[in-house]
Amino acid sequence: MTRITDISCVIIAKNAQETLGTTLDSLKDFDDVVVYSNNSNDNTDIIAKSYPNVQLIQGEFLGFGPTKNAASKYAKHEWIFSLDADEVLSLEFVQQLLHVSLNSANVYAIKRINFYKSTQIKHCWGDDIIVRLYNKNTTSFTNSKVHEKIVDEGLHVKTLDGDVQHFPYASISDFIVKLDRYSTIFAQDNVGKKSSSPTKAFFNGLFSFFKTYFIKKGFLDGYAGLVIAFSHMATNFYKYIKLYELNKEQN
Repeated sequence: MTRITDISCVIIAKNAQETLGTTLDSLKDFDDVVVYSNNSNDNTDIIAKSYPNVQLIQGEFLGFGPTKNAASKYAKHEWIFSLDADEVLSLEFVQQLLHVSLNSANVYAIKRINFYKSTQIKHCWGDDIIVRLYNKNTTSFTNSKVHEKIVDEGLHVKTLDGDVQHFPYASISDFIVKLDRYSTIFAQDNVGKKSSSPTKAFFNGLFSFFKTYFIKKGFLDGYAGLVIAFSHMATNFYKYIKLYELNKEQN
């Protein structure tokens, strides 16, 4: 079997048992996969240990950017492909990596197709192009705790063929858990830096629903579109109401 021997795939994971196995199945051609587990209390670690090409690392969650940078330090190779524990690489993309000639003056992007359960979401989220392949001696993720991205300033961004399929939510409960987690991280990251108020939280949430459901035509995504639009509304409301409370407690 041909192996990808110059790229490490790095994944941070917490309680990812529902999706991690499918993700790791798509990475069988990589000789080095790092799963950086953040105090998982389900079967995430057991699943990771069952794959011979996986290094399982235990570490604290420091925010998304800092944690991804910490995880990359365990990679055997200087080229890092960053993948989430709910993403699956297409065979076309993996086959391309077997033959691509990498240049450290570049970072490489891939198209991501987003799903709710097994339904492709074409409007609320749509497809996006994301930079995921980089040389760790040249660049890294930003230190942002949310909305992290690979720093590409001064580098060329090249888009590769193929895609990654993204399955971020398998149930309504997943939306609730993630909105609580993301809103807390946002508030903690911005306390004392940004102002907020109950009015700002209310109208920010309301506009988020309007933007997702009407401007982006999320209603065309049917039932899933309604769930996603409402989740965006709740996430933005709680982001700013939590920030309001933290700012008050700091004064």
